[in-house]
Amino acid sequence: MAIVVTGGAGFIGSHLVEELLKKGEDTIVIDNFHDYYDQDIKIKNVLESLNKVELLEKILSEKEKEQKINKLIELINKDNYSLYFSDIRDKRKIEKIFKNNKIEMVINLAGLAGVRPSLLDPLEYESVNVSGYLNILEFCRKYNVKKVIQASSSSIYGNNKKVPFEENDIVDFTISPYGASKKSSELHSYVYYKLYGIDNIQFRFFTVYGPRQRPDLAIYKFLKKILNDEPIDFYGDGNTYRDYTYVKDIVDGIVKGIKYLRSKDDIYEIINLGRSKPVSLKEMVETIEKEVNKKAIYHVMPMQPGDVDKTYGNIEKAKELLEYEPRTDFKNGIHKFVKWYLGGK
Repeated sequence: MAIVVTGGAGFIGSHLVEELLKKGEDTIVIDNFHDYYDQDIKIKNVLESLNKVELLEKILSEKEKEQKINKLIELINKDNYSLYFSDIRDKRKIEKIFKNNKIEMVINLAGLAGVRPSLLDPLEYESVNVSGYLNILEFCRKYNVKKVIQASSSSIYGNNKKVPFEENDIVDFTISPYGASKKSSELHSYVYYKLYGIDNIQFRFFTVYGPRQRPDLAIYKFLKKILNDEPIDFYGDGNTYRDYTYVKDIVDGIVKGIKYLRSKDDIYEIINLGRSKPVSLKEMVETIEKEVNKKAIYHVMPMQPGDVDKTYGNIEKAKELLEYEPRTDFKNGIHKFVKWYLGGK
């Protein structure tokens, strides 16, 4: 029986796949290599997760996106690992995957991310994050797959005044289409749990960072611009803060979620996965500056619509149910990210 990881070529997904394969799990990856950012980055993510980076040049020598992906699939698919090139909204392709494989569980990490881009195209976010996820749930129902883990988000909390954020807080006031799409997916998950007995965990991730991080995210952008002596867009007075969580800690939480789902039935849980030690924007930049021994050039800008003032997750539920314990402090996490960025291992 296989575990399906949608979005398995992405930032978090590729780290999760790497860990699942280490544990001997049969793994199926579904990814459409969306052009939200350069698909070559995702190709490299896949190869890093399989420890086959030496194949990168051969794959990138192909000119067209589809040719590259087909070459990638040709070179890497094996008995315990399969990569499918598909959008989760493509009912025909997704049903074929469910029909032709023995699937134990789906971990849905696919979707459009980012608060600010969701303001520009809310309909696309609804289409991918809600309708696409509903496709997954429907085929789980049809093919009797009874275990699902879904990537939700701390964006659901909006500008919640009470901190740290707890899973039973009222979340009716999210302030971005992205956050709204994730709340909608949580609600649909409950429906499929209640009506069709599909056990699931909704993990609300808190500002994940680390190696293979998407290039549009702040830590990646700031490091790149500091190294290139370019000004960074610094929003507000620097006192906003985020509950930055290292990607390996997030993956550890997901893996423990898999174990929990396997051990129990009749489960619907919403669980925060964060570090519960928020870091201010000012401190984040200063940590990068110290790591690379170089000062940032600041381009101070007003706060952006849809941005929240703070994220700060209470993780006691994750500790109690999953024995989750984030181990990477922010300084060490930045050190590892910079080392990866500069080409280290």
